[in-house]
Amino acid sequence: MELAYATVAAVHRALNEGELSAVELVEHCLSRIAEDDPRVGAVIALDPGALDRAREIDAQRAEPGTARRPLEGIPVLIKDNVAVTGQPTTAGSRALAESCPPDAVLVTRLRAAGAVILGKANLSEWANFRSQHSTSGWSAVGGQTHNPHVLDRNPSGSSSGSAAAVAAGFAPLAIGTETDGSIVSPAGICGVVGFKPTVGAVPGAGIVPISSAQDVAGPLARSVADAALAYAALAGVAVPGLPADALRGARVGVWTPPAADAPTRAVLDTAVAALAQAGAQAVTVELDPKPVADVEFPALLAEFNAELSAYLAAAPDARVRSLAELIDFNAADDLELVHFGQDNLEAALAAPGLDEVAYRSRRRSATALARAMIDDTLTTHRLDAIVTLTNGAAWRTDYTVDDDFDVLTSTPAAVAGYPTISVPAGFTGPLPIGVSFLGTGGSDARVLAYAHAFEQVSRAWRAPGYLSSLD
Repeated sequence: MELAYATVAAVHRALNEGELSAVELVEHCLSRIAEDDPRVGAVIALDPGALDRAREIDAQRAEPGTARRPLEGIPVLIKDNVAVTGQPTTAGSRALAESCPPDAVLVTRLRAAGAVILGKANLSEWANFRSQHSTSGWSAVGGQTHNPHVLDRNPSGSSSGSAAAVAAGFAPLAIGTETDGSIVSPAGICGVVGFKPTVGAVPGAGIVPISSAQDVAGPLARSVADAALAYAALAGVAVPGLPADALRGARVGVWTPPAADAPTRAVLDTAVAALAQAGAQAVTVELDPKPVADVEFPALLAEFNAELSAYLAAAPDARVRSLAELIDFNAADDLELVHFGQDNLEAALAAPGLDEVAYRSRRRSATALARAMIDDTLTTHRLDAIVTLTNGAAWRTDYTVDDDFDVLTSTPAAVAGYPTISVPAGFTGPLPIGVSFLGTGGSDARVLAYAHAFEQVSRAWRAPGYLSSLD
């Protein structure tokens, strides 16, 4: 077993057969982080209690009759906008460098499922909501995360460290959060599985917010089966069934983003062939996210102002207590604005209040448009799900230019609050390309099952090559 890229099921078999202990697994992860994270930059901090937790689990497993738990002994990295007891929860900002709130609800659930919290993963600062001209994967606390496949390429964001860490074999699982694309985009670009559940399926308490209308936490993993195990723990539900023939007889809409270049479209064509091999019928559909995006962003600005200010007001040992104070802090800090500004923060400060008609109209319109876009497409074409490209090839990280999201398909499901999962589908050169499966609200189990069935046919995952550059 190649431990760095073993699935949860393979790890559990090794644990059950006495070939591996939880302590040895954690030590292996820590060793890989020590060796390779200096060039990847995925991890902000390690949990000093991880090995003690692993020893406890090994001792419990040695007791006769002890019930097994779904994530028992599995190391998990947590995006650093999710609270973990005893560790700062920074959202990448120096303003929260000393703020240590207690476990988020989802972290409590992971511990109950037997997981070992390994540490905190880097992220795009403030979940990539600080500026329209940001560089994904950079935060003032964690620095720059790099794509393990080609190190001068960007990992996308905002769950950059979570995706890069799983791709690099630092941990079997990581937790990310998404408002619009922040799980699925880095998953696709880093070549791992990323699942964004239906909004509300996973408790949001203990997460640094952007918008409660769209924020949700979800897993990044090496396989859909592992993502399903983690999702069940996060959501407090039974592990979804994943029949290998789930796509047989399904009707799947295929949405090709117009901006995709020829090599990326070729990956989608290969994915459509894999769908057919799995027994699905593909139907061409078109979605236009622009009308949704036009009203989404103003609504997010208003929500961010209100919800982040409320979070900061209650955050222990925060250096700022409101969005206005955060803007002033950044302006006075010698590192925060070194690469890009804070125009989104400034725009949010001027946004309408949540009780104003302008805001309420935008949020209603955004949600209604997004849900209609997906549900009407599913109904009109009698579809079970929609499949599209998650991403184009990763761009070179360059602080003098903006991120290059040439393919960005996350908006309809993100604004609707509907589930999406990105699965590795192929490569353009050494750079991973993912495809996303999306469905209507509450169809989390179905979306996971379709993605798993696709994964069994496509077999597109590949370990990263750590190339320094494509030049």
